Amino acid sequence: MLTTFVGTLVLVLHLAGVLAAMHAVMNTRTPQGAFAWALGLVFLPYVTLIPYLYLGRSRFLGYVDLHRARRGQMQALADEQLANGGTPPAVIDRYGEIAQMLGARFHEGQRLRLLVNGDATFEAILCAIAEAKRCVLVQFFIIHDDMLGKRMQQALIDRARAGVDVCVLYDGIGSHALPGAYVETLRQAGVGIHPFATQRRSNRFQLNFRNHRKIVVVDGTRGYVGGLNIGDEYLGLKPPLAPWRDTHLEIEGPAVADLQRSFAEDWHWVTGELPPLLRPEAVHGTAHTLIAATGPADRQETCSLFFVSLIHAARRRLWITTPYFVPDQAVMSALRLAVFRGVDVRVLIPSRPDHHTVFLATGLYAHDAVRAGIRVCRYQPGFLHEKVLLVDDDTACVGSMNLDNRSFRLNFEIGALNVDRTFATEVEAMLVEDFAHAHEVTEAEYERAPYVRRLAMHVARLFDPVL
Repeated sequence: MLTTFVGTLVLVLHLAGVLAAMHAVMNTRTPQGAFAWALGLVFLPYVTLIPYLYLGRSRFLGYVDLHRARRGQMQALADEQLANGGTPPAVIDRYGEIAQMLGARFHEGQRLRLLVNGDATFEAILCAIAEAKRCVLVQFFIIHDDMLGKRMQQALIDRARAGVDVCVLYDGIGSHALPGAYVETLRQAGVGIHPFATQRRSNRFQLNFRNHRKIVVVDGTRGYVGGLNIGDEYLGLKPPLAPWRDTHLEIEGPAVADLQRSFAEDWHWVTGELPPLLRPEAVHGTAHTLIAATGPADRQETCSLFFVSLIHAARRRLWITTPYFVPDQAVMSALRLAVFRGVDVRVLIPSRPDHHTVFLATGLYAHDAVRAGIRVCRYQPGFLHEKVLLVDDDTACVGSMNLDNRSFRLNFEIGALNVDRTFATEVEAMLVEDFAHAHEVTEAEYERAPYVRRLAMHVARLFDPVL
């Protein structure tokens, strides 16, 4: 009897594995991911079937159609709000394909402020929120109920009680530890707050397609975007990863309308309503800024293509900081070609892990990069989480995008691409300081590693599709 039951269970699992493998072959975005899932599901369904239910889904209904429809409407609304401004031909020649791909535009005359760490970032954000008169839009991947989380909570409550419209989005998985009492306290004070999900109906089997964006907009005039979430670790207060190295950006000018538009698309999906959309004020800045909002609802793999295009644009210098260096083939090929063009290609990665599997895979890709002539350095003082890219002497991007498959194909991300020599000079000075606190990776790092560790690095790379 027991033997019959076990045999039936094995048969059912293998049948379910074959059906899931067929689904993976038809729907997984990359051939490598499809092959990896299909192989595991057919031969080891006992191990891979449940993970596939959580991580294997590559499409979702509803949000895609609404996202694409709303994008055009939001763009039209933003265009009505903005004064007509020209973009220099040189900017269009170099980055026009990015604007075309994203359905976005460069806005001239932006005023930028580089926020080089957590203290500077949250001092600026909390001060701006305290001065809000009409509307505050807040979106983060992670919100913790700790010291910084409570400061943010109180700041939002104070504005809501003052009659300011306050809208908050957080990711349901990234903020899984956020207590219900934290959220309920905000709601009782009049704050609109909701978790983001790609299905309006709860789906406990859906862990992919996380909303990794970090956006704050105050009164439609000041916008914030970058790599920091709301938690004490982002202030460097939680060992063993402290001190935490991260970067954010403050924007004033018409580009803030595109930050509002990105938030509004996600807010409308979650609530069915639109948040207040306010006209940005004209400022006298010097930067041309494009807001790059990417995600799995796009028709193209926009985040990967965004990086590929920026890498190809580099002629003299390409400096990248990223906590997770797990590039796809297109990005890695673009980096190799940049080296052949004589570009100074440098990548700054962490020396400490926050996710061990990704850290191991990063080490193997770092070895491959060094062999290709790319300079790779490990930041020493603490954990490096900043996502910054510097191209030549005039272009810098600050955002939420990592160089990994999750950012390329699974997460909703956002960044600000800025063309301005003055701002690029500030970013250069910041990165020079970062590289000064780093040790350069050599081929010997991999070759001298114990065999078991090298094997673990290669095994970790097998999980590229879900890293």
